Amino acid sequence: MWQDIRLDAIGQKRRLAVRFRMSIDHLDWALCRSFLAIVRGGSLSAAARRLGVAHPTVRRHLDALESALGAPLFVRSPSGLVPTELAEDLKATAEAMEVGAEAFVRTASAEREAVAGTVRITAMELWGAEVLPPILAALQTMHPRLTFELTLTRQTEDLLRREADIAVRMAKPAQDDLIARRIGPVSAGLYAHETWLARHGVPASLRQLADRGQLVGFDRNPAVLRALTRMGVAADRGSFAFRSDNDLAQLAAIRAGMGVGICHAPIAARDARLVRVLPAIDTRLDLWLAASTTVRAAARVRATFDALARDLGRILAETPPSTIT
Repeated sequence: MWQDIRLDAIGQKRRLAVRFRMSIDHLDWALCRSFLAIVRGGSLSAAARRLGVAHPTVRRHLDALESALGAPLFVRSPSGLVPTELAEDLKATAEAMEVGAEAFVRTASAEREAVAGTVRITAMELWGAEVLPPILAALQTMHPRLTFELTLTRQTEDLLRREADIAVRMAKPAQDDLIARRIGPVSAGLYAHETWLARHGVPASLRQLADRGQLVGFDRNPAVLRALTRMGVAADRGSFAFRSDNDLAQLAAIRAGMGVGICHAPIAARDARLVRVLPAIDTRLDLWLAASTTVRAAARVRATFDALARDLGRILAETPPSTIT
């Protein structure tokens, strides 16, 4: 009996694959775009808001896609639309199509030799939010037809698949066929706001900070705990006065005087009220820029890449020596 059920399920999948192949030549990207919006929003109305279209349009797109596939993609529940197993299987492929569509639009948005169009940049949270916007604003003043898309993430986006045009990273890119430029070394250490120091005094050791629960950082990502362990400091969640794995949130907490946390020296140097403590604790990383050789040939990407390399290099060179001892 169970074998018959399995064989019937396999047959259904094969028939579905045949129907899908028969209709794929006429599949509209707009249908897949609506499908992704429903997956992410959990309802037709949420998807319509995300896409900026009418509710009936999303409903029509879903009906057309399910008709082309010959199978349902969602089931209704009290909490909204729940993806079926087929929808879960298709999600990654639809996301890859989305990346390709966005890359297509960026490439088509400008003439090849004109410094115009859209450049997509991926960067770490701190550098993307604190450092890059003024650089991009100055470049946009010089080239008003330039527009920028900025993704703030710790994840390494695939430049060869055109998930981004340029990456700002704290590690040398490992992929082949990338243009990579080392900008320079970046020091990272422990910082506290002057108001925190006025209340608590200068800490004598990292162990003291951990024992008194005065650190800023770790929530769910165990990397900080592993680093403290390597330094011989036993720590747990109680060692942190403020817990977040988001770098921007950690910096905000340090600035608010909530505790002592790790920050990159060029970022900390932007606020004179941040003071480096325990300077013997120092981590050196290299700042890198990367772009694929294909998009680097486009004038808009080349101009942005060169401006970032120049201005980021200047920022590293201008970091006060007292912050990197």
